Order: sequence, then C-alpha cells, then structure tokens
Amino acid sequence: MKTAIITGVAGFIGSSLAEKLLKDNFKVIGIDNFTNYYSPHIKEKNIENCLKNTNFSLIHQDLDSLDLSTIFENAEYIFHLSAQPGVRASWGKEFAVYVKNNISVTQKILESLKNNTTLKKFIFASSSSVYGNQPSIMNEDTSLTKPVSPYGVTKLAAENLVNLYFKNYGIPTISLRYFTVYGPRQRPDMAFSRFFRSIIKDKKLTIFGNGEQTRDFTYVDDIVDATINAATSDSVGEILNVGGGSIFSLTQIIEFMKEITEKELEINFEKEQKGDVKYTNADISKSKKLINYKPSRDIKYGLTQQYEYIKTNLNFYDD
Repeated sequence: MKTAIITGVAGFIGSSLAEKLLKDNFKVIGIDNFTNYYSPHIKEKNIENCLKNTNFSLIHQDLDSLDLSTIFENAEYIFHLSAQPGVRASWGKEFAVYVKNNISVTQKILESLKNNTTLKKFIFASSSSVYGNQPSIMNEDTSLTKPVSPYGVTKLAAENLVNLYFKNYGIPTISLRYFTVYGPRQRPDMAFSRFFRSIIKDKKLTIFGNGEQTRDFTYVDDIVDATINAATSDSVGEILNVGGGSIFSLTQIIEFMKEITEKELEINFEKEQKGDVKYTNADISKSKKLINYKPSRDIKYGLTQQYEYIKTNLNFYDD
C-alpha cells in the first residue's frame, strides 16, 4: 500500500484530496493544527469521513513543532497543502504569521527531506496569486510573477525554495499553481461560500469592486485530480498551472446563482480590496501535456454541488 502525507489535511482541498487517495487505496497520514483562521468545527466536519477509515491517521499538531525527518521517513508522496490563507488578511502585522506558515515551515519540510530515500514526489500547493495582475493568459514560463498581495509574495517565495531544493538536493518536486478553487467545503471567507450563505438567509450579497473582475474558477475535484496526477507522473522540478477553464466575472456568477437557487438577489457593492487582482486566466497546456490534466466539471455543476453542501451543513458556519 502506497503512503501519502498531507499537510493541511483538514482544510478545503486537503480533506478532499485525502478522501480521494483513500478511495485509491493509499495509506494517508494527515497533519493539521486546526488554526482559528476559521472555525475548527468546520475542519473537523471536513475530515469526519477520513477518520472512519482505518487507513487514515491524524497528527493534530503544528508542523513547526514536529520531528519531520521521523514523520516523513517512509513517505512516498508528500502533499504540502498547509498554509496561512487569505489575500486580504495578509497585510500589516499579520504578515509575520504568513512568513512563518508559508515560507519558514516550507523550508523546514524541505530541509528534512534532503536525505530521504523513499520519497517519490513532493507536491507543493502554490497559487495563481504569484502572477498578480497580468494583461493576458498566465503562462508558467513566459508570464512575469508580480504578486500584488503579501500572501502572493509568500507563496512565490515558497515556490522558489521548492525549486532550490530540487536543483541542489534532487528532491522530486512539483509546484502547482491553483486558480480560484471552489466547491463543497470551500473556506467560509471565500466569495462563493459567503454568497450562498447570504442567499440562503435572504441577505444582501457583498461584492468588493464593480463585479466585472474575472477569475479562472476551478472545481475542487479537478484540483484533486491534477494533484494526484502530478504526484504519480514522471515529471519533476516543474511549476504547473491548474485552472478550470471556467472564466467568468462575478456578475455572471451571480446570474448562475440566481438560476440555481431560484431567488432574486440584492447586491451591495463595496470598494475593491487591496491585493485583489482584476483578472486570472490559466494557460494549462503544460499541465495537459506533462500530467494529463483535463478539467471536466463545468461551473453550473460545481456551483450546484457547493450550494447543496452549504444548505445541508449551514449549522457549521458561525454567521
């Protein structure tokens, strides 16, 4: 049985990845310290199915306090998904937390793997935030990386560390730049989650900016597929975009939500937030070629799945 370790296992993507790996007959060791960035109860809910599986074990601790060399000693696949999330919260004094959790912890993990002989692949979860505002489609090799938020700066710094440890110590790495992930279990501070909860409670929706900003929205199951494909591929030392090919403005998303919920929606427009980009569009040709990535879930399917999930689990949210 293949062994995988997932950092940030109780999060949105981490828990979804863990469930898929368990279905694929992996032994999964999950690490999470259940930070209070959002309610730990939501994270506990995320992994309730995993905890019922005898091939899953949980280490409920901060990565910074662990003897990583021992934990990773027999790991074949490591998925480093843990991070301090959030563009808007990364300004000011909170930046120190982002540096610790997104850069320093990543370096500590990589340092612990220098002499590892069992590791087949180290997958680093990066972000489209590393690109900042780009005038055209975002390509891993030709687009400049100019993040416009402190969060994006830390993800780019961690990417550079991953690349350094591949080149200098031969650690078999791949960094995946995830583009605006949505679906069941999406973090409660993210737009679709906020919108659906407001709709269910007949409240106004708040949009920062004019609503014309566009994103390359990627359904979580497509993200999971890409992540596993990258881990089991022959590629190493690569940086790959993972987008969904569903590029819409927020106002278009609102129209889809009207159809799905069969409700008329009131919208409150507020000033755009520092660090928000106006446009994302992933060139995924490299991912298609190297890891056989083929996003297959369209936006209406994904939004419907997320809406149904939030309706069923509304009591887990604090608002």
